[in-house]
Amino acid sequence: MDGRAARLSPDDLAAVRASLREQRLFREEQLRQIAAATAPAAAPAHRRRTAQDEVDLKLAASARMVLADVEAALRRLAEGRYGTCHLCRRPVDRERLMIVPQARYCARCQQVREAGR
Repeated sequence: MDGRAARLSPDDLAAVRASLREQRLFREEQLRQIAAATAPAAAPAHRRRTAQDEVDLKLAASARMVLADVEAALRRLAEGRYGTCHLCRRPVDRERLMIVPQARYCARCQQVREAGR
């Protein structure tokens, strides 16, 4: 970890790592459950898409996106790059990382990104 991200203590980093691993397990299980519920063997092939199918597709897409963010955060931790904003390269506030451990951006840059959508 470089000096810019030194706001996180070793205990903070351990807590963040544990939280990210827990999130990874949760999302992996969520994806397994959705896949099992939507498997072709679980329903007749001629069945039309239902509202639940659409919800499941959106949930799976969201879970895959969060899982990718979690995996990326775990890689940054392993590589010593965790806690630095991807845009401005300033440290991400400790409080933000403790709440959203997969955060890639500081609060200011996140707001700018969301405003641009």
